[in-house]
Amino acid sequence: MRVGIIGGGAGGFFAAISVKENYPQAEVIIFEKSQKLLAKVRASGGGRCNVTHNCVSIPELAAGYPRGSKPLQQAFRIFNHQHTLQWFADRGVQLITEDDGCVFPQSQTSQTIIDCFIREAARLGIQIRLNHGIEKILPTANSLLLHFSDARLAAESFDKVIVATGGSPRRKGLDWLEKLGHSIIDPVPSLFTFNMPKEPVSKLMGISVPNALVAVQGTALKSSGPLLFTHWGMSGPAILKLSALGARILYEKNYDFNIQINWANQSHHDTVLQTLQDLVEQHPQKQLSSVKPYALPERLWHHLLEKIPLPLNKKWSELGKKGLHQLVNVLANDIYHVQGKTTFKEEFVTCGGVSLTSINFNTLQSRVCPHLYFCGEVLDIDGITGGYNFQACWTTGFIAGKLG
Repeated sequence: MRVGIIGGGAGGFFAAISVKENYPQAEVIIFEKSQKLLAKVRASGGGRCNVTHNCVSIPELAAGYPRGSKPLQQAFRIFNHQHTLQWFADRGVQLITEDDGCVFPQSQTSQTIIDCFIREAARLGIQIRLNHGIEKILPTANSLLLHFSDARLAAESFDKVIVATGGSPRRKGLDWLEKLGHSIIDPVPSLFTFNMPKEPVSKLMGISVPNALVAVQGTALKSSGPLLFTHWGMSGPAILKLSALGARILYEKNYDFNIQINWANQSHHDTVLQTLQDLVEQHPQKQLSSVKPYALPERLWHHLLEKIPLPLNKKWSELGKKGLHQLVNVLANDIYHVQGKTTFKEEFVTCGGVSLTSINFNTLQSRVCPHLYFCGEVLDIDGITGGYNFQACWTTGFIAGKLG
């Protein structure tokens, strides 16, 4: 049996390894269109590779996917985060779980994961061909004929083919799959940072807030978690998660909207008011600048006071009712205008792709083209930040590799 794997990324390697473990005698070839293998693995997690998210249950894991959650919940019964931990452990890769549930190699470098995949591919006899882009797939009676983008390369016939090309930033990049009869959901960006060109945020660059509650004004979109100020706007898990949850909504808004930030991460304003009143009683003669509620970073606290504005040298006892309510408002309902986004090419994640209606999710086989399978981000599946997208690659690659 000849099996072609289209794509030399995370899903492609995992699927190829799965095929060889299920069918040791099969000839398996990975076709990568570029000269680089596992590029997203290398860039992920700031070069550390967040391989999965260590959740307490399958439903909790499945909840990390704005698209694809329901079918993945069933798929996770076959291969989930616990299986991922064991898979890497069995191959000598030591992993560590951080306090937020993110899982990284103990070496703190993605090269460890890359080396593992390359080593496994060599051990199993998986062939790898670089600079082999696929232009089209032609189904024949009992096989699939792969035609390459380079006309000098002769077409090759395979008994089974697994598509693991990753997310495509444009629908055009999925034309070759649509021509086979698959439904395509228009891809739009997911997991991006917010640009704020008209907000004075550059002076706050580098500040990180451990737990902020962020919402998009006029929608039901909200998320919480660490938030980071950048020289162009805001990033961090809270922002990235919000961008994933609202990928299509924010696209329709042309990335022009307001966000509300609750720095106190308290849903009830009365609770925030009580906290401030307690500070008035405890530190009446101290200046506002010297006592920071909710352990806010000093530069951020001063920024909020200037935004109201309240003098930094004003004493807590001099606030009065008006000053207290101004502080409550800026702590629980701080508003910023977003105009644009920033995505990172190497870590690009899309909302959209091959519609799950075109796939038998029990096997990952195409419903319209026999012997053709899919895995990874080419499908209309994407997760929030924190290792979820790689876990979807491992799970779908593992199942597709069964060639059921």
